[in-house]
Parts: sequence; structure tokens; C-alpha cells
Amino acid sequence: MSAQITLPKNIEVPNHIVIMPDGDRRWARNRGLSASDGHKAGIANMIKLAQTARDWGIHTVSAWGLSTENWHERPKQEVDLLMKGIYKAMVTYYEDMQRDGVRFVHLGRKDRLPKFLLAKIAEIEEKTKNNTKHVFNVGLDYNGWDEFVRVSQKLVTEGIAPEKIDRKMIDAHMDTAGQPYPYIDLYIRTSGEQRTSGFMMWQADYAEFYWEPNYFPAFTPEMLREAIIDYSRRRRRFGGNDAMEHFTFDPHLVANLELKWWRLSKLPYGVSLMEYAIKHMQKQYNLSKELAKNAAGYMLDAIKFQDKNKLVKAKISLKKFYKLLKGELKLAFEPEIVASIAVELNKSKGESEELTKEHVAEVYRISLFQAAKAAHLRVLANVARNKGDWTKAEDYLEKYYSALKERVA
Repeated sequence: MSAQITLPKNIEVPNHIVIMPDGDRRWARNRGLSASDGHKAGIANMIKLAQTARDWGIHTVSAWGLSTENWHERPKQEVDLLMKGIYKAMVTYYEDMQRDGVRFVHLGRKDRLPKFLLAKIAEIEEKTKNNTKHVFNVGLDYNGWDEFVRVSQKLVTEGIAPEKIDRKMIDAHMDTAGQPYPYIDLYIRTSGEQRTSGFMMWQADYAEFYWEPNYFPAFTPEMLREAIIDYSRRRRRFGGNDAMEHFTFDPHLVANLELKWWRLSKLPYGVSLMEYAIKHMQKQYNLSKELAKNAAGYMLDAIKFQDKNKLVKAKISLKKFYKLLKGELKLAFEPEIVASIAVELNKSKGESEELTKEHVAEVYRISLFQAAKAAHLRVLANVARNKGDWTKAEDYLEKYYSALKERVA
């Protein structure tokens, strides 16, 4: 399946993703199955997702199989079956890991797991230790606080002087020591829960979080793709300034200009409409008059073709428009993707909240969550426009541009 699903061109792919496979038991319960059936489905899905991630060029995948607390919370029979399922997966997919150059790393304690599993873990870790193409971290009998306790104990045992302890020293004693990408870029948790529960806390200080509502066995490669696209839109500042140039437009002025050419858009393609469109492009995107004229022409051509239901031509014009914006504003979106979303959005007369959110997120390189407020206001403006309520349309447009500027600036 992974070979059939590809990521869009030129998007930023994370080096290290966490997939917290939450919801196996609830998924099973909803289907009248046992908890063990849920874990079996979860293990199979994790193997598929890890393979998909490798196919997309993601170096490190980390997954949590069993926390330190699970020993006390789960029935012994369930835990035993989970251990056997993990053992079987390690045996079954060992050759695949070697073929793909995957280094297998166990995160967690090594004193309480069953001997048969510890022996297999030690064997796979030893046989794959020289693989460098990918890393697959699996947390078993793991918790972040426990990892840090173990690191502290190591430092004391080694007699490290307090003044010698720094971040590099701690990194060298963590379960991820020696890995090229120990720090997490994208942290995904399924089942709708919105917490880390202590998994890889040290490594997650600048991670981007993605909360997936589906239970883990139902989390497909297509959904993983959406998570990575959402990640690629985010701006990671690492405590510094935003690398992207800030927008300086006046929300009131831009809203007023857009409203005017909205109201003229039903008239024959002519000078007045072009003039307003050019002014809009200049004010919103700070384009030169010549570039604004080209951008306005592409946009108005797209509107004209869309009205005549010539969607392929509309998409071509929109692609030219977004290619111009990308080149001039140094935005990171893919014109082909944005143009496709825009064509579909125009079919709904701008009233689709999901498509508007996706469009705003893709163009301005923000997450879907960050785009939600501005997108909602944009939809309200379009609803008012389609009803001919120009006063409300202008009010919502101004609020939209204010929200957009606030988020992007």
C-alpha cells in the first residue's frame, strides 16, 4: 500500500516521528473483539506505517508498545499476549529491517521484561546496530520519567561531577544515545487523546504535535500522509524569529478592495474590475504594479473559466497565479496543490469550511488548527456575499484578514 501513496513534491519531511498507538482495545471493543485482537491489529498497522514512513524518506520512527504503568493496569493474560505478539513481529519482520537498513532500538527498562523477549531484543539490536539508513525505536516497559531516573543513576554511578553535566552529557546517556535524530519533529497520538503520557519527554521539547481522532488500528497511511502535510505547513522557530517575511497589509483596506471586485465580478471582464484586482494584489501581497497586473489577470481568468465550468483551464490559470505568488513571496506551498483546492472550493462558492481551512493552511504554511479561525471568517464572508449582504461580507472579510495577519505575522 505504501508504494501507492506518495507525498506531494517539495514538502518538508520530518526526520523523526513518534506514533503513539493509542486505542487498540477500544477499537476492538467497538467491534466485539478481544483486547488481544486489538493489539494484533495495532502491531500489524504499526509495521505497515513504519514501512510507509521509510518509503517516504523518514529516518526515525518511534513507537510506544508498553509503558511502565501497563504492568499494573492491564490483565496479565493481555500483557503476555502482547509480548508474544511483539516477539512474533520482530521475528517476522527482521529480514525487512535488514533489507531497508533499519536499526532496531529498545527504549525502556531491561530488567523486567520476559526473558524470551529480552533475548530477542538483544539479538535484533546486535544484528542491526550497524544499519544507518533508518532507526525504529520501540518503547517497552518505558516511561519518560523512568528514563530520566535511569540516566541520573548512571551519572551518579559513573561519578560525573555536577559541573560536567550538560545537555550533551545527558543526551549521551539517554535510550536514544548515538542516534542521528534523537529529537522528535512530529509527535502523533491517535484515539483523540491530547497528551504525551510521558513518552520521550526529553526528546520532545520542540516536537510538533498532531492529535488524530481515530483509534490506532484505523489510522491508515493516508491519514499519516495528512499528518505529515500538516506538519510541513508549520513554522518551527525553535525560540527564534520567524524566517518568513511578515505581511504588512491593512486588513480594512484589503477587505474593502476585495469586496469591490467581488461586486464587479459579475460584470463583463473589463478595466474597472482589473483595476480593483490589481490594487488588491498590490496591497495584500505587496507586489509591484507589473506583477500585480499579471497576478490579477491570472485570477480573473480563473474566475471566468470557473463560471463557464471550464475547470481544467481554471486550474491552469490558478496554478500560474500561485506560482507567481510563491516565487515573489518565497512561500513554501506547491502551486499544483493549492490550485486544485481552490477549484474545488470555488465549486462550493467558497462555503466549504474544510476546503477553506485546507486552502488557508496550505497557502500560508500554517497548521489546520491554526487556520481554523481565519477560515471560518472567510466562509462567513462568502455566505454573506452569496446572499448579497455586502455589509456583512465586508465585516467578515475584514475580520478574516485581521485573523490571517495576526496568525501569519
